[in-house]
Amino acid sequence: MKINTALFDLDGTLINTNELIIASYLHTLDKFFPEQYNREHIIPLMGMPLTETMEHFDKNQVKELIETYKDHNLSHHDELVTEFEGVIETIETLHKNGYKLGIVTTKMRGSVNLGLKLAGLDCYFDTIVTLDDVERAKPDAEPVEKALALLNAKPEEAIMIGDSKYDILSGKNAGTKTAGVAWTIRGREYLEEFSPDYMLDEMTDLLAILGEK
Repeated sequence: MKINTALFDLDGTLINTNELIIASYLHTLDKFFPEQYNREHIIPLMGMPLTETMEHFDKNQVKELIETYKDHNLSHHDELVTEFEGVIETIETLHKNGYKLGIVTTKMRGSVNLGLKLAGLDCYFDTIVTLDDVERAKPDAEPVEKALALLNAKPEEAIMIGDSKYDILSGKNAGTKTAGVAWTIRGREYLEEFSPDYMLDEMTDLLAILGEK
């Protein structure tokens, strides 16, 4: 059955927020736990919901940790966020050719909107499912299933594209095809461990997979 629906993770997939995320974590952790953590501690946790990640460091200070993280993240957002090569071209082509397009992310809606607007992607997506919209985040099937329902799409006609195991597993749990992105900060080999149906070396590879190039 031909795929007519493409769901995308945002951070690390469509836009490069890696350095922003790492810098925000390091700023926060250095304030609360001076000189205890470095970027090697942060990278394996990226892709998780923010609350869950902060609980990893201190369950008793989650609110304060999140507030500090968000303040830094928002104040440095535009200077540290860029889009990945081939993203605009791919999204424009899919949009023009009538694909149903959605974002499925563990971010809050406000920062999602900031990132999409900065990258010039805010006019292409038919639905956006954020952490605010679900009870169970990725890797649970709920976020992908919600996006499919909002798009009136069937799982067998959809593909979930992302840079972390949470994206691949959420797509698999919802019954969609899945694609990993080789530019994930954790490295291609990490993502291949979760057996996505496809691996994209660059975003335009998706066009060939869908028969659009």
